Amino acid sequence: MTAKIINKINNKNVKVGVIGLGYVGLPLALRFSEVGIKTVGFDLDLEKVKKLNSGKTYIKHIGTQKVKFALTNGFKATNDFKHIANVDAIIICVPTPLNVNHEPDLSYIKNTLGAIKTHLQENQLLVLESTTYPGTTEEEIIPVIRSINKSSSNNVFKSTSSTSLSKGRFTIGENFFIGYSPEREDPGNKNYSTKTIPKLVSGFTEKCLIITKALYDQIIDCTIPVSSPRVAEMTKILENIHRAVNIGLVNELKMVADKMNIDIFEVIKAAATKPFGFTPYYPGPGLGGHCIPIDPFYLTWKAKQVGIDTQFIKLAGEINNSIPKWVLNKVIEVLAKGKKSIKEAKVLILGVAYKKNIDDFREAPAFELIKLLKKRKAQIDYHDPYIPRLGKIENYNFNMSSIAFKGDKLSKYDIVILITDHDSFDYDLIKKNSNVIIDTRGRFELSNNIIRG
Repeated sequence: MTAKIINKINNKNVKVGVIGLGYVGLPLALRFSEVGIKTVGFDLDLEKVKKLNSGKTYIKHIGTQKVKFALTNGFKATNDFKHIANVDAIIICVPTPLNVNHEPDLSYIKNTLGAIKTHLQENQLLVLESTTYPGTTEEEIIPVIRSINKSSSNNVFKSTSSTSLSKGRFTIGENFFIGYSPEREDPGNKNYSTKTIPKLVSGFTEKCLIITKALYDQIIDCTIPVSSPRVAEMTKILENIHRAVNIGLVNELKMVADKMNIDIFEVIKAAATKPFGFTPYYPGPGLGGHCIPIDPFYLTWKAKQVGIDTQFIKLAGEINNSIPKWVLNKVIEVLAKGKKSIKEAKVLILGVAYKKNIDDFREAPAFELIKLLKKRKAQIDYHDPYIPRLGKIENYNFNMSSIAFKGDKLSKYDIVILITDHDSFDYDLIKKNSNVIIDTRGRFELSNNIIRG
């Protein structure tokens, strides 16, 4: 049976279902369509479904032409999970946030499994891509699949094989296959794409791994098999902890350097000339995005279950979370030098996306800074060409729209704060017309009206 499935994959006769059409799931679905594999995208958001089926995009760095091309290749989007019964491979790309106690929230994964389990068929492949703690595949997905009774009496499933299943259940690795392949998307990165980013693949059994790898080999230039889902889950967590800890380090050094009147960006640039033993990481206004601020705490939570207190990870998190308040204090300090109070001060935030050149604002540090400034009664405007409006977002409730950007209007602001360094900003114009700029990204060369933040 494994050989038959592999042959079907290699001939691109499979049909793939991608659940969750966000920043991970949509590019993945479009990539399968791009190589001629029929793909169904599943999402509960009916507006997303309607846009995609009409050839439109809702993610700025994913062009409309890609969606239209996918439609011509048989792609369709739906919010009806009954169509799971008609696909050969199911890939889950749903959010894995933290709850209020900084503990893993697997509700999206569990709800997805609940929605699809009555539609699963023999010989399907189920792959999780969502970032999660080591052991999730074995502890959360495997038990659900093993619990499914395929007896003919309930008439829930329509078997694609005449072979009856032992004990009336799926036999994982024989007539149902489970893999884990963590996403490595980097939205807005022009140097790497879904196709060119090397991809880890794993399977619950050897046959599961072989089939998972065969599927991703159709769309990824380089797939890297590892011995188990636990290894793949831990690897993904390590990748993000590596970044979180190093960013925490340079954020702390930024505060030290500031007190010593040293430009940390010049220091990093100088250190990066060393051809070995150093990798440059850059400070900013805090951590943003769905991965780096969240994923390290998945391991912290899991480590507690085995009696380990991950102090290093927690410390990095505390430092990174403290940076918006540090930027606020820098604003207060700058205003005080001009004998101004933050109350009623006019402040312009440049960029609210969590990183440049994208419209993704998940966990964006700009939101915490805006909240802190509003609490101090400052008058806040923002400009972001990618995000025209801010409403109720995560734990924040804003009612703001991006202002029209005109250089001659910048002088009315006491302070301009560069939070997200979009390439589309006219930095010469901003520098020329602003009274004071607090630069949290090191985009400007230091001068009389430029202050590192």
